[in-house]
Parts: sequence; structure tokens; C-alpha cells
Amino acid sequence: MLKPARKKEKDPEGRMPLADHLRELRNRLAKAMLAIVIVTIVAAFYYNDIINFLTEPILDSVGCRETFAELAKSSGKTQCAEITINGLLAPFTLALQVSLMAGVVAASPIWLFQLWAFVAPGLHRHEKKYAYAFVFTGVPLFLGGGFFAYKLLPTTAKVLIDFTPNGEIKNLLPLDDLLQLVTRMVIVFGLSFELPLLLIMLNLTGVLTGRRMLSWWRAMILGITVFAAVATPSTDPLSMVALAGPIWVLYFAAVLFSLVNDKRRRLREAAGPADDEAAELDLTPEDIGEAEPVSAARALPEQTSTDRVNGYDDVT
Repeated sequence: MLKPARKKEKDPEGRMPLADHLRELRNRLAKAMLAIVIVTIVAAFYYNDIINFLTEPILDSVGCRETFAELAKSSGKTQCAEITINGLLAPFTLALQVSLMAGVVAASPIWLFQLWAFVAPGLHRHEKKYAYAFVFTGVPLFLGGGFFAYKLLPTTAKVLIDFTPNGEIKNLLPLDDLLQLVTRMVIVFGLSFELPLLLIMLNLTGVLTGRRMLSWWRAMILGITVFAAVATPSTDPLSMVALAGPIWVLYFAAVLFSLVNDKRRRLREAAGPADDEAAELDLTPEDIGEAEPVSAARALPEQTSTDRVNGYDDVT
């Protein structure tokens, strides 16, 4: 049985012994893993629907709706591809991978809450407020980036398939490689939308100021544009702007927030610390003045003896 770590009276400052911290971490990890396992088992019954959801846009764009024999007889030069699975154990392994991925994603509210519950007791009130803002802002941003990746996948697949040489060469897309590509693009696009949140976090911790971020606007626009051009292999400039445009807007929103926060920080520092914060200590050394002479203590009667052994008196 997992023993609760916080049945005792809580410390008002959120302090706990190391053993209680480790026990609390163990309990939180066990609950998070249990949630992932349960959701993974449920997702295993629907893994066909999950695979169809991930691959249907690509099949609609470049899928071969006819057999290769029928395509060879046709005079069309349009390239297409067919999704395949290689190996006897590949379907079972693929089902496990897809189910586990769906379990981790679908159970994310639970294990994120467990992570938050472990960290929250050691935070101040304003730190908890910022943490709530990060969670409720970061999740929609990541989902927005993943949505853009999902919508750009058909165009990306069509551009890549068009590189196939003309003739009798046909495309076979292994399903595991295709799912890895889809997952990679969703993660990359989702993390790219987290850039403004990272800048805001650095500003709140005092690492970056709003003026410093604003001075980088030319380099940031160029870097975001290059990233969008590499992440979207389509030759259509609209696809690149569709990815770069939202990141530009989010970047300048982060700069505006940082400028306002810097001004608010200066006003807060002038007003003094909050009720649950300790005031900053002035550790500047001060001059203690000249040293005062101190008279030596009088010797004890036993120490006045002139009898010494090896240079020391009897008392010593």
C-alpha cells in the first residue's frame, strides 16, 4: 500500500523532510503511471481508428486508390504511394506503440496534475499564479502547433512524393515510418508555438528584459521564417506564411507582455516585498572603525611558577 506523505500537519512554508518528499514523489509517479496504463489499455481497442485518423489526410493526398497493375496501364503521370507493414510481428508492435502514444497524450491532464501537485506546495502565491498561467496557455499553444502540422501533412506528403522518378518506380510507405514522421512534425510544430511562452518565462525569472527581446526582432523574424521554410517543404509560400505568421504574432505578444511586466516589476520593487516574501538583505560590508586595545587577563597563581618541564609549566 502507498502511504500518504501529507497526512501530518502541513508546514505553513511547505517544508517537508527528505523522506516525505521521496514518498510523495513515489506516490505521484505511481498514480501517473497507473493513469497512463489504464488509458493505454482503453486506446488499444481503438488503435485502428487512431491510425486511420493519422494517415487518412496523407492517403487522401497521395494514396493509391488503384492497384499497381492498374496504375501501370494508365497513362497518368501522377505519383502516388501505398502504405504497407513489413514483418509478421510489425502489426502487433505497431499496435503497442500507437496505444502507448495515445495513452500518454490522453492521460496528460492526470500526470500533469500529479506533477503540479508535487511542486505546488513549495511555491509562493504569485508563483502558483504564474504556473497556472503557463499550464493553461502552454497546452493550447502546443495543440495549435500540432493542428497546423496535421493540416500541412497532405501538402507535405504530395511535395515529397513528387520527387519520385517517373517510370515503373512505385512508392511503398511503411506505416511505422509514416507514423514517426507524423509524430515528429506534430511535436516540432507544437514546440515551436511554445517559443513565446519560453520568452515570457525567462522574463518572469529576470533573465531577459522586454527591451532586450525587442532588440532581437529582426533576427527573430528571419529565424522564424527560415524555420517555417524548412518545416514546410511545400513550394507554396502560403504554407510557409501560415506557419510563420502565428509565431510572429506570438513573439511580439511575448515582447509586449515582457515590457509591461518589467514596468510592473519596477513599481513592485519600489513598493517593497509582498507579505509572503522575505525582504532582500543588504550584505554590503560596513566600516567597523579602529580596533580598541584589550588588556591581557591576569595570570593564575598556579601559572606564576617557574618550574617548567620541556618548556611548559605544570598546569599546562
